[in-house]
Amino acid sequence: MRRYLARRLLLLVPVLAGVSVVIFMVLHLSPGDPVEIMLGSQATQEDRARLRAELGLDQPLHVQYGRWLGHVARGDLGRSLWMKRPVLDEVLGRFKATLVLTGTALLLSSLAGVALGVASATRPNSVLDRLSAVASLFGASMPTFWLGIVLMVIFALWLGWLPASGMYAAYGGGDLRDLLAHLVLPAVTLAAASVTIIARLTRATMLETLGQDYIRTARAKGVVERAVVLRHGLKNALIPIVTVVGVQAGYLLGGAVLTETVFAWPGVGTLMVQGILARDFPLVQGCVLVVALSFVLVNLAVDLLYAWLDPRIRYE
Repeated sequence: MRRYLARRLLLLVPVLAGVSVVIFMVLHLSPGDPVEIMLGSQATQEDRARLRAELGLDQPLHVQYGRWLGHVARGDLGRSLWMKRPVLDEVLGRFKATLVLTGTALLLSSLAGVALGVASATRPNSVLDRLSAVASLFGASMPTFWLGIVLMVIFALWLGWLPASGMYAAYGGGDLRDLLAHLVLPAVTLAAASVTIIARLTRATMLETLGQDYIRTARAKGVVERAVVLRHGLKNALIPIVTVVGVQAGYLLGGAVLTETVFAWPGVGTLMVQGILARDFPLVQGCVLVVALSFVLVNLAVDLLYAWLDPRIRYE
């Protein structure tokens, strides 16, 4: 297990290096000049050249990348061109809010998806199963930003039950109840598509598992149906379910960009959008690296979870 874990951790280096190259080239080759945005259109050519030299943007791309990569290797993601503060501090400060949102969305989608999938598998071709299939089709087809706006209009504007944006109330509040009230709409929006995917895969896996000989043997021995489904069926179907949950965790981290923007949630996604609009290269690169690292670590945790769920799996 230790050797396997060491190999996987070493593989983080080329993965993150590849991500860094792609995001660096995309940002620097895209239209827009951070110097132009920072100084405005009224600045002189001398002022622009001076600021570009101060920021190191007058150097060739490979020199800029090498210098930035050297700082990253020392744990320094640079300073934000827009906020004039260390990128790592800004990203980690916002990442807590993103973890709250994505963690809640993942919990909702996992619980609802598994419950719906198990219920559909135990009653195939029933009304519940057909409604689940239709709901899955709509859930997977709806864009996240569109669903967020619809929920905001209905529950915040028309009914006034929930706040429309932010993480806490602007005046007062700030406690757990305030946080939960602001969390409902973005978490449901972010979890909607994942619920449908987890539910359909759970249904398919459970149907296959419930058709096995040991399930028929358990029923023939008089085991209670609930125990047959949960203890014998769901337990043996967990590995593919855990796999898709891990994949959805990465999807939720990426999808949080749109959801956070729609609901003005103060997370890494909102910070990344602000950095893109300001052409803040170090800030965007830092956000992408942190999200990519989180996604890889989630996949590693899923792989390690396999050995706990199935003792027959051994890592060398």
